[in-house]
Amino acid sequence: MHLKELIIQELDQTSELLLAEVLDFLKFLKAKSRQEMLEVSLLSESSLQKDWLLPEEDEAWQDL
Repeated sequence: MHLKELIIQELDQTSELLLAEVLDFLKFLKAKSRQEMLEVSLLSESSLQKDWLLPEEDEAWQDL
């Protein structure tokens, strides 16, 4: 059985009160994941910026 099916099976046997907590937790995990991806992007930007500002980069992208 796939993980998603197992989760759905557990959800089907869960009270409404607990489902509200599960929903809150799932939203928290998704927001945390988005935040971590944003942080990685921002950290990458500073390390790649030195290459982006080179004249060679401008020349390589001028036809797009």
